[in-house]
Amino acid sequence: SFLLAVGKRCSNMAVLLETSLGNLEVDLYVDECPEECINFLKLCKCKAYNYTLVHRVVSNFVAQMGGPVGEPEGGQCVYGLIKGDTHKYMPRSDSNRYKHVRAGTLSFVNDANGRIGSQFFITLADNLDSLDGKHSVFGEVAEECHDVLVKINKAICDDSNQPYQDIRIRHTIVLDDPFPDPDGLPVPPSSPIPTADQLDSGRIGELDQVDEFEGLTEEEVEEIMRKREAKGRAQILEMIGDLPDADVKPPENVLFVCKLNAVTTDEDLSLIFSRFGKIVSCEVIRDWKTGDSLQYAFIEFEDAAACEEAYFKMDNVLIDDRRIHVDFSQSVSRMKNYHVPQNWKLGVSKKKLPSRQSDRDVLAVSADRRQDKREDRYDRRGRREDRREDRLDRGESRHRRSDDHGRRDRDKHSRRDQRDSDRDGRRDRERDRDCSRSRHSDRRDSDQHRRRSRTPPRK
Repeated sequence: SFLLAVGKRCSNMAVLLETSLGNLEVDLYVDECPEECINFLKLCKCKAYNYTLVHRVVSNFVAQMGGPVGEPEGGQCVYGLIKGDTHKYMPRSDSNRYKHVRAGTLSFVNDANGRIGSQFFITLADNLDSLDGKHSVFGEVAEECHDVLVKINKAICDDSNQPYQDIRIRHTIVLDDPFPDPDGLPVPPSSPIPTADQLDSGRIGELDQVDEFEGLTEEEVEEIMRKREAKGRAQILEMIGDLPDADVKPPENVLFVCKLNAVTTDEDLSLIFSRFGKIVSCEVIRDWKTGDSLQYAFIEFEDAAACEEAYFKMDNVLIDDRRIHVDFSQSVSRMKNYHVPQNWKLGVSKKKLPSRQSDRDVLAVSADRRQDKREDRYDRRGRREDRREDRLDRGESRHRRSDDHGRRDRDKHSRRDQRDSDRDGRRDRERDRDCSRSRHSDRRDSDQHRRRSRTPPRK
């Protein structure tokens, strides 16, 4: 029965591809795809793939290889090696119904006429349905070699998906070939030595050590690293939704002003900074609940040159007894196509103060608010102390009750002991009285007996 989708793997490894990034063990579907397997096995046996480049790498898609150096779209099948250019391509098998469902699947590249040559590709991801029915699957890479595919997938490429540094098939070893060789197959006695043209690809050699900072000064290297770190942070902010795009840049006509006095208003800043050019907007950021100034503001100029002039001349200037700090704004919240997340609370007060208040009124409002907060704090502290005293009183009452119970128990035991001792004393006294009475009666009886014995009997 013909197995669809994934097919049946061979019991033994058929070919070993030695690449510049590691070895690839290839299992071929020799029973299900004999024509494609014959073409691949015989090309490996003829060393047609030795020192050929992996000339196209599309990340998480395919790695294409097998074409001659300098002719990435060229390459001929095994019958082209035997019979010449008239048999450069061979027709693909119509019975091949395997699909590209696993990473590491080997498939011959079909041309527009449904023919195959020597070029093939290895898939770098699972379930590539767009390739099914267009290219001829004939094997797969063993799972223990997928770490080499990961290295190939990470290759840095140009706009045409060609790696900057060479990735080569250095050598091919046929371990199991169940098919007989065609007549006239040019099998070399040993692996041929690569020519200079084969090794010269015009790119970075496979053995060359790449130092991206070669020839740069320490300051230039540090600047490059800072830019990379900034780009990485921007990408993180884009992922969490704080930036609309990692490559977004803040506007050049907006100033950030901080260290303001709490009494400084929008109109004050607008009046002071308007001498440098026309101001589009000036806003002191306030607490969204209380309306208090957060002591920083954003000033947008119509012209970037006016913004730059204000930056150089207004930094560390004294405004309302405070020396302010001026810098270019890094915020992108006012830019177009920037969507504020849902339930995001901007620094705009719901409770707006009058547009023009005197310093005395503002200070009075602030003082009243501070006094209210202080009184609330005292009230909370008083309530806490009351609760603490209540707990202490309850604890003392419990201790008093326990002491009373102990005292009553002690009194009860002492009274019981007293009663026992009194009863024992009475018993002792009664016993002593009984003993004394018995002695007196015995003495009296003995005296009477003596008197009777001395008195002569009456006649």
